[in-house]
Amino acid sequence: MSEYSAAHIQVLEWPEVVRKRPGMYTGSTGVRGLHQLLYEALDPAADALLLGRASRIEIALTADGGVRITHDGHLDDLPERLTRFWTPQRPAVRRLHLSLFALGPSVVNALSVRLVAEEHRDGAVLRQEYARGERVTPPTETGPTDRNGTDLTFHPDPEVFETVVFHYDTVAAHLDELALLNRELDFTLTDERTTPPRVGCFHHPGGPADFTTRLGGDPAATLTAAAEDERMGGTVDLALSWTGRGGIRCYANSRRTSGGTHLEGFHDGLRAALLPYPGEHALRAALAELTAVVSVKLDDPHYEGSTHETLGNHPVRARVAETVRRAVEAWLVEHPRTFG
Repeated sequence: MSEYSAAHIQVLEWPEVVRKRPGMYTGSTGVRGLHQLLYEALDPAADALLLGRASRIEIALTADGGVRITHDGHLDDLPERLTRFWTPQRPAVRRLHLSLFALGPSVVNALSVRLVAEEHRDGAVLRQEYARGERVTPPTETGPTDRNGTDLTFHPDPEVFETVVFHYDTVAAHLDELALLNRELDFTLTDERTTPPRVGCFHHPGGPADFTTRLGGDPAATLTAAAEDERMGGTVDLALSWTGRGGIRCYANSRRTSGGTHLEGFHDGLRAALLPYPGEHALRAALAELTAVVSVKLDDPHYEGSTHETLGNHPVRARVAETVRRAVEAWLVEHPRTFG
């Protein structure tokens, strides 16, 4: 039997550590992982917008099989994000969940056969290029420009992914969901592979209320509530329509979850608000008819299980319950015939 010692341990650095086990960072190397690569690349643009440094984000599926992400802002740490693992330090940024592990562009760079980043600032273009994570050209001024903003273009590595063909409808659905959960986000998606190009715009100032309407709820029978609470380290934003039979959708940091403390809190609050009515009968009737979206955004989300589909933050339950109870009680005062 051969002996195993420290000499046998191989320590991999970036980008080799990502390329050795790509599925660990994108969820898979199939079509799902390919699209996750795009969402990872969105991280810097979303950060810039949520920090007030950009106002819109444009995504293009290019004719040569790549993706180009453009926004009208800047992030000073973009070179560092491209070349090493990077964890965001700002709570407001962490509360939007696009990346699986908050590693974003460094994963995209390592798993792309080619990546080019261009920053348009102060009348000049600063360009840097990489191949499979390795720098080809350092940040170099390449010429004048009459705009401000950042362009990130990448081509997924066919040696890594089973397919490198992006599906427009898949990307569009994801962007639409993100915009429904985050009022600030403003996306444009263009498919340059078609003639004429296919274009979609995704911006929903109504937030979760627009979401419940999309799911079949009646806007006239919809209540909304939003609160920030330090006790749970984040915010809750919800909409509830007493119609539509769309069920309850739960999200944590814009990630769809199957359940957890936010869903438990929603049920607790609804049950407490309906106590003056015919007990469990009113609750069962409400649950059968309603359409609801419950979105929490947390500085430090904790998930249960290997797939991270269940939220486990215990303080969230009481805070969501309180928000729901107050909102439903206020609605019923103004609409006493809802269950009458």
